[in-house]
Amino acid sequence: MIMSSLYTQICSGLLFPLHELGKGHHTLRVKRELERTQWWTAEKIRELQVNRLKDLLIHAGDRVPYYRELFAQIGFDPRGIRSLDDLSRLPLLTKDVIRANGLKLQAEGAKDVKRLSTTGSSGDPLQFYVGKARVSHDVAAKWRATRWWGVDIGDPEIVAWSSPIEISAQDRARQARDAVFRTRLLSTHALSPQKIDQFLDDIRAFRPRMLFGYPSSLALIAQRAKDRGLRMDDFGVKVAFVTAERTYPHQRDVITQVFNCPVANGYGGRDAGFIAHECPAGGLHITAEDIIVETVDSDGRPLPPGQAGEVVVTQLFTHDFPFVRYKNGDVAVLDNSACPCGRGLPLIKEVQGRTNDFLATEEGGKVHDVAFAMLLREMPGVRQFKIIQETLWLVRLQLVVEADFKESIQRPKIEQVFRHHLGERLQLDVEYVAGIEPERSGKYRYVVSHVAQ
Repeated sequence: MIMSSLYTQICSGLLFPLHELGKGHHTLRVKRELERTQWWTAEKIRELQVNRLKDLLIHAGDRVPYYRELFAQIGFDPRGIRSLDDLSRLPLLTKDVIRANGLKLQAEGAKDVKRLSTTGSSGDPLQFYVGKARVSHDVAAKWRATRWWGVDIGDPEIVAWSSPIEISAQDRARQARDAVFRTRLLSTHALSPQKIDQFLDDIRAFRPRMLFGYPSSLALIAQRAKDRGLRMDDFGVKVAFVTAERTYPHQRDVITQVFNCPVANGYGGRDAGFIAHECPAGGLHITAEDIIVETVDSDGRPLPPGQAGEVVVTQLFTHDFPFVRYKNGDVAVLDNSACPCGRGLPLIKEVQGRTNDFLATEEGGKVHDVAFAMLLREMPGVRQFKIIQETLWLVRLQLVVEADFKESIQRPKIEQVFRHHLGERLQLDVEYVAGIEPERSGKYRYVVSHVAQ
């Protein structure tokens, strides 16, 4: 149950719905539907998915040139859709396919579509188009998940964000909107100790009920407060929402410890939308009313729950520019168990990261980044790190260390673990740096492989 102030009730019940209607969005109606359907049985939710999938594919076959040609070429009739398994008859949609076909993926007669772009944190930014129905469902899905944690639109919120797309869009109109809805944006693109100290002062003065941002940024802010002995747990933060990056256990731990609040993971992206959100019972729930999630092996074959595979997303409200079986570049494990919260929404057991968050071995295998992250995080004197795999036999390790780092003792241990996982012929170049720079997107990526894919 949400115990909110009168101002929050006015914002969430009146001002924000009016704001969305003014943009041509039906967010409030969709949010109300989502709050009802989340309690449906898993079987009933699958029936809803099948019906919406069939509607999307019929529309795509009739109005979208790319799919009209594809369906004719492979002899696919969307009117014959009977189950979600029928999706596997269609090829995967990749970024290269989207780039090659461009406006052939846009529906004939589509109106009021908006061009968006990913940040290109993996080195390959993508441009695509979205319509107002997709935006309404994305915003409503995030809104529903926010309310799971007892907070709502209008509650004071700190947003620690560094994507140049959002930061550059902060014009006066957006600043005025943020002021009305009590949202404060902190640009975390370059986090010096002095800048973080200013952020800590701003947070204490603002007294937010929720935090939202990259886990790396919130963890760095929390760690600075911890190092200074500055209390940040005495003004009522109820939850920290993290998204856009893999959330490591040590990041979750320090955010929880410093702000005395749970950390709720959100998974998605500009291209695939808000895929899943974590509930207070710990389940990472797929927004199944809007999205179908599959995992596939390296040959594109569907995998059962419990096995790690590449994430494939079908966005059911992308009639203007369909995303059907879109491979977003992530690796995850699906879960067919039920969440204790009672929602019928399917679960993701684990999001393991980008496909190039794994390091490649000489034998053709892949090593999860956790194998190295846990070693370095627990090592005395290591403040930050970044692993860059240039080739199968060359890895660069950037380290930010403190005075208690004992190179003569610690470096042999590091080399032993890296060679154990990646091969005895490995050359490990250790670079001691003053700080780890974010990617152009503003995200902090701690493991990057140029050969893992």
